[in-house]
Amino acid sequence: MSESTTVAKPGELVERALELSRADGCVVIAEETSTANLRWAGNALTTNGLSQGRSVSVVATVDGAEGVASGVVSRSGVTAGQLEELVRAAEQAARDAGPAEDANPLLSGSAFAAGFDEAPARTSIEVFRDFAPALGEAFARAAAGDRKLYGFAQHEVTSTYVGTSAGLRARHDQPTGTFELNAKSADMARSAWSGAATRDFADVDVAAAEADLEQRIAWAARRVDLPAGRYETVLPPSAVADLMIYLYWSSGARDAFEGRSVFSRPGGGTRVGDKLAALPLSLRSDPAYPGLECAPFSTTVASGDGTSVFDNGLGLGSTAWLNDGVLAALPANRYTAKLAGLPVAPEIDNLVLENPGADRSLADMVASTKRGLLLTCLWYIREVDPQTLLLTGLTRDGVYLVEDGEVVGAVNNYRFNESPVDLLGRVAEAGATERTMPREQGDYFSRAAMPPLRVPDFNMSSVSQAS
Repeated sequence: MSESTTVAKPGELVERALELSRADGCVVIAEETSTANLRWAGNALTTNGLSQGRSVSVVATVDGAEGVASGVVSRSGVTAGQLEELVRAAEQAARDAGPAEDANPLLSGSAFAAGFDEAPARTSIEVFRDFAPALGEAFARAAAGDRKLYGFAQHEVTSTYVGTSAGLRARHDQPTGTFELNAKSADMARSAWSGAATRDFADVDVAAAEADLEQRIAWAARRVDLPAGRYETVLPPSAVADLMIYLYWSSGARDAFEGRSVFSRPGGGTRVGDKLAALPLSLRSDPAYPGLECAPFSTTVASGDGTSVFDNGLGLGSTAWLNDGVLAALPANRYTAKLAGLPVAPEIDNLVLENPGADRSLADMVASTKRGLLLTCLWYIREVDPQTLLLTGLTRDGVYLVEDGEVVGAVNNYRFNESPVDLLGRVAEAGATERTMPREQGDYFSRAAMPPLRVPDFNMSSVSQAS
């Protein structure tokens, strides 16, 4: 078999690319991903399948009279015989670029090198061995109840290998599973959604999800039209996750330091040290958080506030973004941390919001609501004003009216206008934190644990015709 068609292990591709490099510095990232999925509609499976893909990215750095320049080229399906062309393209991109402001020495070390020489991890359709029969039972219950189920389940395993010319070697295997279930009444007039994020589908309770949707479809048998306005609102963990993820993505140290974000201090600097939340909430990321485990080192092919191509392989630890309601840190790579005078705090691929000592569930919070709204999820979230982080979006798949602790019917959908930062300052109650599936951001960021929140005056700015 020729070198051009040889299927090398990802670690071997990294080593070979580093050998081929003529640049002053080089970072190579090889990723191999395998995916298994099931899809269903109208209480029947429609498709299932397996796929596999590989990508290799080369970051070349070139020392110049004015500083260090970097160039990045990424390609999929790369074989050993195609590596040299890829490496040369990255070197040319570096020569064509100007000095990189985030230039720093490349990292070395082998703290995360275990398994670097081994084959990548893979998923298979067997991951659904117990899930699929439970799904079939849910189909039968839904059909008997005159409901239709739609949705999908996907499991992905990505093995990432990183090497640098400075001697770093690192590997991480990341399983990511998502499950989304949508129930509709027979006339398709009522809809409800449930979702879950998982590492292996062993902890996905299909029966519980389907029972919850059955209850929500029943609640929606009565329709109540309510005008726009500010309502006491109970947000479930999924809706909270979408808001907090948007906050996290918008909290870069550089934007804050340079006066472009809600985390900028009037007159200059950042708001690190300011109290943002009325409750003693903590917002943190931790690569070792149980059930949300993620890469313990940085990997990126593009530089940003919390990432830098020069920081590939940088170790990650538990980071508190909000501590006891106080802004404690902002995402910052080595360069932006120095610029803003803050600790280095790279981005981490999970997010946890907690209210210490809280143990009340979503159901408990609904039961203690005199009159208010219960949401299912938020959708089509967009930024209106970066200076306040004002967001707008829609409610979806069930907004319910609660009176005297009981859900009495479904109300119309709304467009909302809220800033998650301002919302933190107005939260009246936060329940027990649980792992959850963000509805909107779940395709990009599924590792989250959030509590339900009670907001006394959530701004439903207008009635939406969406259904």
